[in-house]
Amino acid sequence: MSTADPDPAGTTTRRSPGRPRVPFDRIVTTALRIVDEEGADALSMRTLAQRLDTGTAVLYRAVANRAELIGHVVDWVLGEIEIDDDAPDGDWQRVCVAAGEAIFGTLRQHRGIAPLLIEQVPIGPNALLLRERVLAMLLAHGFPPESAALVYATLARYVVGFATQLAGHDTEANIDPAPIAALFRGLDPARFPATVAVADCLPMQTLESEFDFGLRLLVTGLVPLHEAAADAVSAP
Repeated sequence: MSTADPDPAGTTTRRSPGRPRVPFDRIVTTALRIVDEEGADALSMRTLAQRLDTGTAVLYRAVANRAELIGHVVDWVLGEIEIDDDAPDGDWQRVCVAAGEAIFGTLRQHRGIAPLLIEQVPIGPNALLLRERVLAMLLAHGFPPESAALVYATLARYVVGFATQLAGHDTEANIDPAPIAALFRGLDPARFPATVAVADCLPMQTLESEFDFGLRLLVTGLVPLHEAAADAVSAP
């Protein structure tokens, strides 16, 4: 079928072939840059098209909608996570902590991503691989399937919950504890004796230090579950 259409003067014109396609990786990485710089709410198909100097029709040839685009952006970030799942001397606790720290560290670099992990269950290829590696480690170290699934889900929710608070949050790099410490010290010790007692310690806590402290508590709390599984296997 010809693409030429006659005009009233009897000549022919050709339809424009449209804007050229944009490499898919460039679409995803540009969308991620928008999320990194302006937050997830700033990511729209129109904004992305403007950044790419193209039209929304080009984007809709690559993804069905914004939700699908977000899924690809999230999976791209999950692909950046590097987990060392080799546990020397069977130290499964060390691997759990390392996995949590690795995931949190990557989400800390992309602070707009954690809220998107709450919107939808990640099922992209990188998400599937990450989930597989953590679950495989738990199963290999004696957790039965039900416990492994529960441990993985709990760790994931803990990490994402803390990472969601990173957006717009002061961190250890720029927090000044002096003003809040002075405020606590100045409280009436008769009404706030406990707060005054920890006045110099409380403001020193950052989101990162609280995350590390809680992660180790969480993993230590898994020891009885792990021991119960081991006892069940060894029971006659």
